[in-house]
Amino acid sequence: MKAKQSAGLLLYRMRGARVEVFLVHSGGPFWTNKDLAAWSIPKGEIETGDDALATALREFTEETGFAVPAGEPLPLRPIKQAGGKTVHAWSLQGDVDAEAVRSNTFTLEWPPRSGQLRTFPEVDKAAWFALDDARTKVHTGQVGLIDQLEERLSGS
Repeated sequence: MKAKQSAGLLLYRMRGARVEVFLVHSGGPFWTNKDLAAWSIPKGEIETGDDALATALREFTEETGFAVPAGEPLPLRPIKQAGGKTVHAWSLQGDVDAEAVRSNTFTLEWPPRSGQLRTFPEVDKAAWFALDDARTKVHTGQVGLIDQLEERLSGS
């Protein structure tokens, strides 16, 4: 079986000299009471034959309800997460109102083995984080994306 691949956008903005990144919190019952290492860049699975950047742009809108901000997304080096999934990401400078996030939904049997299907938002909240805070909030496997953005912005 081929390892899964996903694509997403690492949106960032400048607040004076401080860089902030936009992260989303996964919806659904598994993530309800989790905060540290429970956030992600908006991303989704690349389907066979789909373009990775097109997937990243589509997933940003689906998971947040926002149009992709104007500008040219710049590719980051793909990262491999612990479960084997490869994440392709692009950085893009822009600004959105994290409080206004509106996500698509998914259906899940909950509680398990209850026979009851419930609908949950794919993303239940979003926020802007300074880089150091983002490193503690984002899934461990995605910290490298934040590091790459910081390197790019510092000119390293």
